[in-house]
Amino acid sequence: MMRILLVDDNKTNLIFLGKLVEKLAGCEPVLFDNPVDVLTTMPALDFDIAVIDFQMPAYNGVELLAEVRRFEKYRNKPVVFVTADGDGAVRMAALNAGAIDFLTKPVSPLEFLARMRNLVALVDAQNKLADKAEWLRVEVQKAVRELRSREEEIIDRLTIAASYKDAETAKHIKRVGLYSEAIARSYGLGEELCNDIRLASPMHDIGKVAIPDAVLLKKGRLSEQEFATMQEHTIAGCNILRESNSSLLQLAAEIARSHHERWDGQGYPFRLSREAIPLSGRIVALADNFDALTTARSYKPAWSVEQTVAHIRERAGSQFDPACVEAFERALPAILKAMRDNIDGPARVSQTVSPPSPEAVSRSWLAEAI
Repeated sequence: MMRILLVDDNKTNLIFLGKLVEKLAGCEPVLFDNPVDVLTTMPALDFDIAVIDFQMPAYNGVELLAEVRRFEKYRNKPVVFVTADGDGAVRMAALNAGAIDFLTKPVSPLEFLARMRNLVALVDAQNKLADKAEWLRVEVQKAVRELRSREEEIIDRLTIAASYKDAETAKHIKRVGLYSEAIARSYGLGEELCNDIRLASPMHDIGKVAIPDAVLLKKGRLSEQEFATMQEHTIAGCNILRESNSSLLQLAAEIARSHHERWDGQGYPFRLSREAIPLSGRIVALADNFDALTTARSYKPAWSVEQTVAHIRERAGSQFDPACVEAFERALPAILKAMRDNIDGPARVSQTVSPPSPEAVSRSWLAEAI
């Protein structure tokens, strides 16, 4: 039902216009003989078209329309002025206020009905177009969600595939994602990017699928040549992911390529330094190192959180971006909660271990490096 607002302080004219509106199929009149009452009813008042008398007490038509336009919901409603004044200045004032048409008193019933039918048809077409636009918006959002869900599934499948060769656990991969998200959030990145970093960061070591098993699974110390071979997993991971049209997989490629670069330029594969290293790589480098040190390996016990945090602080400005280290420290409560919720074995959040042996220290640094 199309609702047509009629405002006229002359009750005879108001009733007359109301009867005309009732002759229009699918329309009902909404009558007001006082402009003050119109404003008092807003914003609860609903109408599709307004017909407003120009000469009224308290508010004339232009003044009333100016007040009505203050409400967002009425700003696009078509308004017709009824006036006995043929002065061009009055009509310009009405047009400037937002009127789209005029009716001259005394109102001709035939002219009124013809103009209202045209306006009703216009509003009906606009409403249908708006409905189609809303339907299209909803469908686009649905398609984007489905596409995103597929992207996330691809990442999950690729991450699982990589874990078949790598001894790292699925919980390690999840922890790195959660830690990276917490650091990114603390750094001040937007919600969408933080979520993307959580999803993409578990693929940081996917390039290890290209490393020969003799090197990847070796239990003892790696030779210089083997260590160089192991470092190639960054380029391999980037090459696996970078040709994708998915922005999420492109972010994963960026992380795979850069998460072993160092703030001081001594990392690999390109010896990038400072802001030349993508921020995503700087964040994941911290998350990955924190998890590597606080997790037990065959060659070392898990370090305590206290030891690990102290180690990361010491390397701010050399291995790690100082701003990321500050964000990491602010994010520690969230990081420790993620650690407790995703442990591989007994919780080590508050456990302090004795200092590791020199050999274990050397090998732990090697673990960080690869």
